[in-house]
Amino acid sequence: MTNFDSPWKEVLDVYFEAFILFCFPELHVQIDWPHGRKSLDKELQQIAVEGEIGLRIVDKLVEVRLLSGEVRWLLIHVEVQSQPNVSFTRRMFVYFYRIFDKYDKPLVSLAILGDDNPEWRPKTFGQDVFGCRINFEFPIVKLLDFAKDIETLERSQNPFATVVLAHLITLQTAGNPRDRCDWKLRLVRPLYEKGKSRAEVRQMFRVIDWMMDLPRNLELQFRADVDLIEQEKSMPYVTSIDRLIREEIEAEASKAGLERGLKQGLEQGLEQGLEKGQLAGKIEIIGQLLGELVLPMNELVSKSIEELQAILSQLQEQLRSRDQ
Repeated sequence: MTNFDSPWKEVLDVYFEAFILFCFPELHVQIDWPHGRKSLDKELQQIAVEGEIGLRIVDKLVEVRLLSGEVRWLLIHVEVQSQPNVSFTRRMFVYFYRIFDKYDKPLVSLAILGDDNPEWRPKTFGQDVFGCRINFEFPIVKLLDFAKDIETLERSQNPFATVVLAHLITLQTAGNPRDRCDWKLRLVRPLYEKGKSRAEVRQMFRVIDWMMDLPRNLELQFRADVDLIEQEKSMPYVTSIDRLIREEIEAEASKAGLERGLKQGLEQGLEQGLEKGQLAGKIEIIGQLLGELVLPMNELVSKSIEELQAILSQLQEQLRSRDQ
């Protein structure tokens, strides 16, 4: 299955209110959205390390204020799970009690289930030992449930509906890249026809492009089709820095990262070495696009995967800010 973690992290950062409105409308009406929200991702990472349950880049912890006027904060802990996991409910419970213990504030844990198993619907964790009982329940949204009404998702003005549609089509077209390419263009075309701003088009384009990965030959065809759309609409929104970054990364990071990753893999294991080498290659290329000297390659590959991901995220954010 395609790895959805990276696009989902960006989705929850950018479309958080749209996500709550789409998946949990009864919660959306209780939040004071104009007041703003505060991201607590760093605090969540610290809790995850302390709990020895590993870092998951798609977990979100967000602080919001309710409309009730009470001087208290609601902490929303969002989980995106792309594959069935027997320890999922336990992890939700561990995160819940550790966050509650640290902040001592009302807390709701929400789960987005993005897997392709219609029967897997974990929403409780409990135990009963000599009368000592735990019964932890949390709300879930099963993305697969929306697959029965694709047309409604296409018509929706909520950007999160487009995200869900891209996710579902990616699942449905596994092993059928031609259909995925057709659908990808079908999802991108309306972005230029709904009066969206340049920033909105580029943001959603990145998400769709990230989720609906294509083989090289079909990716080239898709890019050519997007160029035609932009020429028709006189809207060259994603032809400059986004395309340059992707092409440079695919060509150079694949080559340089693979070679360096293989070398690193001899010492630390093939899979981790390849990932570190590829991340280091991307960092080097994006640093060059920004005109910045990040770090020598030998220093980059000596860092942990988490450190490399943090550096890469910072550089990508700089690129996005520069191009807006």
